[in-house]
Amino acid sequence: MKKKVLITGITGMVGSHMLDYYFKNTNFEIHGLIRWRSTLDNIQSHIKNINKKFRIFLHYTDLKDSKSLNDVIKTIKPDFIHHLAAQSFPKTSFDIPIDTYETNILGTSRLLEAIKNFSKNSLIHVCSSSEIFGRVPKEKLPIDENCTFHPASPYAISKIGTDIIARFYSEAYKMKVVTTRMFTHTGPRRGDVFAESSFAKQIAMIEENMQEPIVNVGNLKSLRTVADVRDAVHAYYLLLTKNPISGEIYNIGGNHTCTVGEILDFLLSKSKVKISYRVDKSRIRIIDADLQIPNTNKFRKHTGWRPKFKFEETMLDLLNYWRENVKNKKYFLNR
Repeated sequence: MKKKVLITGITGMVGSHMLDYYFKNTNFEIHGLIRWRSTLDNIQSHIKNINKKFRIFLHYTDLKDSKSLNDVIKTIKPDFIHHLAAQSFPKTSFDIPIDTYETNILGTSRLLEAIKNFSKNSLIHVCSSSEIFGRVPKEKLPIDENCTFHPASPYAISKIGTDIIARFYSEAYKMKVVTTRMFTHTGPRRGDVFAESSFAKQIAMIEENMQEPIVNVGNLKSLRTVADVRDAVHAYYLLLTKNPISGEIYNIGGNHTCTVGEILDFLLSKSKVKISYRVDKSRIRIIDADLQIPNTNKFRKHTGWRPKFKFEETMLDLLNYWRENVKNKKYFLNR
């Protein structure tokens, strides 16, 4: 009998790659939560290829609506749950802080409450974020799971709430909850509100003569450890299938540490035309989490996970993703 896996945020970058991963394994029946206004672009190929031997089920619901969550969880009773849905843009959270808290904190609480009431035996992965660590002093690098929180955005604050709620449900109700704090991860389908994806999109637009040959940038000095989203979903799969330990919290991150400026330099080096850049003050956060270097020994020791994708491959795939989308005019605002 196939295991049932439920993915919240299945249409997002990580959620759609999580679907990719499970799609290759016919031992799973996949369920995804989507909102009525969710774009299905990232999962169109899967929807078109549904056949009698392999099914994907999409359920209209919302993290802000308890009834819809209760109905879906009660009906499915999933074996595995990846809670990936969130308002996930740190800079945007400065503009919509209350909505960010509502979605990420109360939304997670509503989901876990539904699971507690209707599917308590589910194994749950709650996706927190490395942003909870915020502004970390150099002497605390690399960042381990015991590092103190110093949030630098409403998004980071909301993910602290997510993190703590997950631990509470594990301890108070003996639910099978495992939490991840994933550091920077990117690749194809990355939203253009994130720095490296914005760079790649602008370069693609410049190559098509749709923008002057200048890339608008924010803080280029911020230090990041970069992983590929396809490595991230492999990590999440191992998290729930390789001797999961309820209540545990894991840092996960890649091997390549660099500044945002070095990411820009690499992408520009792959451009087909000569491009310069300029700092756009509107792209700079009020406060920045600028030293994001993880200690991932705990997770690697437990699962044996290691990144497979090289930084250069990830960035080139991201650039080519935007080249294809710009060429086919599948994009929105220039950000």
